Amino acid sequence: MSSDGEDNVTSGDATAVDNLPAEEQQRLNLTVEVKSIGPCRKHVSVTVPEADIALIRDASLDDFAGGAEVPGFRIGKVPRSLLKKRFKNELADQVKQKVLLQSLEQMSEENDIDPINQPNIDVDSLDIPESGDCSYEFDVEVRPEFEVPDYTKFTINRPVGELSDAELKAFKDQFLESYSEQKKVDRAAAVGDSVLVDVLFTHKGKEIRENEGVSLRLRPTLRFQDAVLEGFDQLMLGVTVGDTKTATVSVSVQASVVEMRGEEVEITLTVKEVREHARPELDKEFLEQFNCESEEDLDGQIKSALERQIEFQQRQSTRDQVLEKITESADWDLPESLVKQQTENALRREMLEMSQAGFTREQIAARENEIRQNAIENTRKALKEHFVLDRIASKEEIECEPQDIDTELLMMSFQTGEPLRRLRARMVKSGMIENMEAQLRERKAVDFILEHATFNDTEREPAAENTVTAASFAICGNMSSSLIDDEAEE
Repeated sequence: MSSDGEDNVTSGDATAVDNLPAEEQQRLNLTVEVKSIGPCRKHVSVTVPEADIALIRDASLDDFAGGAEVPGFRIGKVPRSLLKKRFKNELADQVKQKVLLQSLEQMSEENDIDPINQPNIDVDSLDIPESGDCSYEFDVEVRPEFEVPDYTKFTINRPVGELSDAELKAFKDQFLESYSEQKKVDRAAAVGDSVLVDVLFTHKGKEIRENEGVSLRLRPTLRFQDAVLEGFDQLMLGVTVGDTKTATVSVSVQASVVEMRGEEVEITLTVKEVREHARPELDKEFLEQFNCESEEDLDGQIKSALERQIEFQQRQSTRDQVLEKITESADWDLPESLVKQQTENALRREMLEMSQAGFTREQIAARENEIRQNAIENTRKALKEHFVLDRIASKEEIECEPQDIDTELLMMSFQTGEPLRRLRARMVKSGMIENMEAQLRERKAVDFILEHATFNDTEREPAAENTVTAASFAICGNMSSSLIDDEAEE
């Protein structure tokens, strides 16, 4: 690529086509210009010479001549002039298709363009002239160009430490709590209870949303998809049926409703029920969900799940350091359209990794809301990490093997209690199996880097207690444009 961001590639001379070997006669004598027009975006102009179009048009006419049925003529004996007239539109469509497909394929082979998605081509407006060259152009998003740093000599801080009995007990409590049954009680709400509430959200005195019958666990943090309420447990401690509590939150700067970003919203919670949580009996029916015959077997699996969670946290810590080092020079920008497209994929992959690591469903739901609030920023960072790790994986010939997926699915089956065959079928149907493959390949790339790193062992933090309750909706999620306009006018 030239210094001014433009590549010019001219292939040969059309006058020599007839003298080429048979296997090369179909190659086109394209002129291709590639210009950088923004972050990871190229504008491509392609010109197909008249001589090549004539050859394609003759080949298409031969196709029609061999099978066209015209009254008064035998198949294969229809005059070419009549075929051109009778099948003018059909011929034009076929020639357009052949010119476009063949030129795109050849252009991709001969030019250093690594597209992320399909090129944006207005096929309907493309016309193949009866005489003269044919030119068309399009924009395409491509992989970023960057230098990969030396990733074989990193020094990484690694948190280590044995599991304590207190951590095991706390994790078992969290695990069993995630399968608890809620029971209505006639008393004031205590720590660990849930409340069934009607929730009203207002902004500058106007109602913007109301949710009825929302069950919320009394924990320090209540996280919506676009806002966070701290001190929720203390706010609701001691409430009884009929009580009303109010609080104010700030809408996330990453909220989907741009006009509401950073705005303060008042929350009014009206208590309908107080509910306590009854842990499940560790009977045969419950234990069989996890292929356990005794509580001791369950304890062993819970310990393994906690060990995986700690390994996950250790891996995240070392991974974050690796990613920070390999993306230090990643100062290239990404197109916003690509960031938006990948936001949901980034979310699904994070949830998948947490599920594999043994986090409870409540922890995953809380993390999902946190990610949604920072989706754009997180996705932009994750995309840069993906491009760097993908480059490293390709360079080191790292791939995700079928047995890697089998192992991960087995771990997820234990954590969720979902049968392995059903879990696999659901993930294949939803497309998440591809997310898993990409995630495992990137994990292997990080592992490869870590295999060549020097480690400084540090004391790990104890496994964190679950302190977050997740509400499965956004405060501003159903705001109408008319309401936003009304508020703007005021």
